[in-house]
Amino acid sequence: MYHQIVERKIRVLFAAINNGDVEPVIAGFARRFEHSFIGSHALGGSRHSVETTRLWYGRLFRLLPDINFTIERISVRGMPWDTVAIVEWRETHSTTHGGQTAGQGDELVWVQRGEMVRLVILPETHMLCATLQRIAIKGVSEAKAEQITD
Repeated sequence: MYHQIVERKIRVLFAAINNGDVEPVIAGFARRFEHSFIGSHALGGSRHSVETTRLWYGRLFRLLPDINFTIERISVRGMPWDTVAIVEWRETHSTTHGGQTAGQGDELVWVQRGEMVRLVILPETHMLCATLQRIAIKGVSEAKAEQITD
C-alpha cells in the first residue's frame, strides 16, 4: 500500500512538471535535500536549497518550454523511513526548427518519512547536449551557461 502511495505521488509530481508547475516538487523536498542532474552542461550539477532548485527549474522551462514527460515505469522499494523509487521516463519537446525530439532517462528518488531527501536525474545525455547546442546556436546563451549549483 505504501509503495502505491509513493508511486501515485510521483505521478502527480510529473504531471505538475508537465504543466510547468514546479511548486509541488519543491514542496516535496525535506528540509535538507539534494537535487542533481547528471552531465557537464547548463542543466547539470547539484543543488541543496529551495532557491537554487527553483532557479534550475526556471532554466529547464526556459530552455525546453514545452517539455513533456511520459512515465514508462516506476519501481518503489523500502520502508517509509528509507524508500527508493526508480522512475523510467520518456520526454518530448519542440526543436528549434519546429519539429519534435524525444529522449529518455531515469530518476532515482530517495524518500524518508514522506519527504524527498535526494533526487538524481539521469537523462540521455548525448541527446540533451545536442539539443542544448542547437538552442545555443539559435542565440540562447543560457543553453551554454554555467550550471546552477550551491
